[in-house]
Amino acid sequence: MTETTTLPTSAHNAATVRIGPTTARLVGLDVARSLAVIGMFAAHAGPQEPGNWLFGLVSGRSAALFAVLAGVSIALLSGGDRPQSRSWAAASARIAVRAAVLFPLGLALTSMQVPARVILAVYAVLFLLSIPLLRLRAGVLGALAAGTAITGPLASFWIRKSVVQTEEMGITPSLADMTSLDGLGRALQAIVLDGAYPVLTWIPFVLAGMAVGRLDLRAVAVRLRLAGVGVALALLGYGGSWLGLNVLGGRERILSLFAGQPPQIIDLILTTTAQGASYTTDPAMLLMAAPHSGTPFEVVGAGGFAIAVIGLCLLISDRLGMLVRPLASVGALALTAYVGHLVALWAYGTKNLTATLTEQPYLPWLVLVISALIATTAWRSVLGRGPLEWVLHRASAGAAALAHRR
Repeated sequence: MTETTTLPTSAHNAATVRIGPTTARLVGLDVARSLAVIGMFAAHAGPQEPGNWLFGLVSGRSAALFAVLAGVSIALLSGGDRPQSRSWAAASARIAVRAAVLFPLGLALTSMQVPARVILAVYAVLFLLSIPLLRLRAGVLGALAAGTAITGPLASFWIRKSVVQTEEMGITPSLADMTSLDGLGRALQAIVLDGAYPVLTWIPFVLAGMAVGRLDLRAVAVRLRLAGVGVALALLGYGGSWLGLNVLGGRERILSLFAGQPPQIIDLILTTTAQGASYTTDPAMLLMAAPHSGTPFEVVGAGGFAIAVIGLCLLISDRLGMLVRPLASVGALALTAYVGHLVALWAYGTKNLTATLTEQPYLPWLVLVISALIATTAWRSVLGRGPLEWVLHRASAGAAALAHRR
């Protein structure tokens, strides 16, 4: 992409320096999407030991980054920092059709028993829930994200402890669940409350992304603020959890709940991947910030991490030009790359994957990363939009045009 810079005419508007033409694609967002996808590759086909640096970096955070970027995409589809300039009916139709495509795709992938918890069905529900909020500005969306980051996990904890019995946590719905009333009920409970990506604790990520997408993402000052605010939120979330557990007595309380268990086991529970929602053993469990623990601290920390990554990617990508083209290609074909890696892992087989990870823990991840970089760069250079992205675009653009005419 050719870089252009609009210089400020005075000190008063120095904060509005823009990088890149206003009609150009935001390469930094594609780079951020690629990091989310590559992180998911690692979570599904990388080293699985809790103490491994790669596992610790990507577990939970790559999915959160994916969800925040979904919110950014929703905002951009509905007008970006000028939502009033876009037809609400057309934008709503475009988003609803995308949800209608993603939901069965997610069910189908789960039904194939791919070695991953597929996020797409919940993605579709989150897309639909965003439609009534498309006219809101960044400040209101940010306030909603902050509010739901606290109230969502607390409501989930209370409902699961007092109202709803959870037989199995961390599941994702499949096509089989759509064939009976019992299955539908269980799928709905998983989507909303206790699945791998429950809406109650994942809606803050999408709201935060929508707030980010309502900003002028071409302004350097905005990009700097995103990076700074993201780092601050990550420190608040993860640091607050550490303080609550280690200084304010949370860890001792949890140790007393599991009397007789070695402290190392408790530390493992507190720091490794959970099942999508917080444990309801005791309110002290809400002090955790482990990946997929669904606590306020985890939501704030992972959300801040995602916002910081987006801000940094926007800051550096335009300046790096062709150097980030392969990464940007993965991000531009993010849905195709995500689905493609799941199909590849399914074809390879869980037993083969487990055996390979035992012998060469980084090999499957590196193969997926290199394959994705090469394949998406070549596809985008020759054909442009990815195959699944083309389907989404054609279907949603047609629906948007029809809604606009009405």
